[in-house]
Amino acid sequence: MEALLKHLVDITCQRDHTLLDSSIVSALHELVGASQVCVHELFRFRDELYVRPRVGMQDGKIVAMEESPDNNGEPISRYPALLAAIKQRKTCMEEMTANGDRILWLPVWLNDKVSTCLKVSNPTPYGSGTLPMMEGILSVYRNYQNILDYSERDSLTGLLNRKTFDEKFSRLLSANTPENSLQNQEERRHQPAEGIGQWLAVVDIDHFKRVNDQFGHLYGDEVLILVANLLRQSFRAQDRVFRFGGEEFVVLLRSTTLEDARKIFERFRANVEQHDFPQVGRVTVSLGFASISTESPVVILGHADQALYYAKANGRNRVCYYDELVSRGELHSEVSNDTVEFF
Repeated sequence: MEALLKHLVDITCQRDHTLLDSSIVSALHELVGASQVCVHELFRFRDELYVRPRVGMQDGKIVAMEESPDNNGEPISRYPALLAAIKQRKTCMEEMTANGDRILWLPVWLNDKVSTCLKVSNPTPYGSGTLPMMEGILSVYRNYQNILDYSERDSLTGLLNRKTFDEKFSRLLSANTPENSLQNQEERRHQPAEGIGQWLAVVDIDHFKRVNDQFGHLYGDEVLILVANLLRQSFRAQDRVFRFGGEEFVVLLRSTTLEDARKIFERFRANVEQHDFPQVGRVTVSLGFASISTESPVVILGHADQALYYAKANGRNRVCYYDELVSRGELHSEVSNDTVEFF
């Protein structure tokens, strides 16, 4: 009982999704003796449901897998037991592997939807009181996941908010930067443009003040909601989309080349331009993006901002890449002591 209370206290004191996931993995591993526990995320991409690990165990340690650039997920069709549990709206589904291990799939239902599930593996059957204990722990986990989700999201659009951006961007930079190798940091800073990279984009709705002035704030809010929906449809689940405030959004685009990043951003811009906004009609967006290097967060965000304001000052409804503007002499910046001066 003491161990159970300890883990419940640990779960209920977390204020971060990754730490909450780590707490539930630790609790199930220790309390029910599971050999492996992993929290998986379920997401939709191009009308297909995917599954990817978020937090799990490796070599006896709990590790966060969410920020790994290779963690793109797999179609749910590769997990028939989990798919069956969701179709049958079950909270638990057991399967046996070829080597005799028992796997419990535990979908976490929130408002009749599943965006998270747990995979619990063990070579031996569980005792009669184990499953009720697991269900109780999962209920606490589900409630706190709902609370954290509410605190991390913008109330109007449902996108992640500015506070969450600061946390996730810092974590992404930490994951991308080798801790003990200055040489590797320098090599990453000068990666070739055609290589796989991470990208940060700042998006701004063109002439949004005009929308509010002409049609009223109710229609302005509807434009924000519709643009947020188009952002969700245009990017993958492993990417991250945030509402920064007002009519400004930020996208963290992960694990893609410069050419593909440009195509993805252009596709989103075109999707907005071609969308019919009720009453308002045509709406466009401007977008500036920069590569995520070993620079400080304020410098990277400043680079994307510079590219955005160049786009807005030169016709709007366009996508601009910071490094390209600098190489052409369209922009000039000087960096000194981790501060950036804009011209």
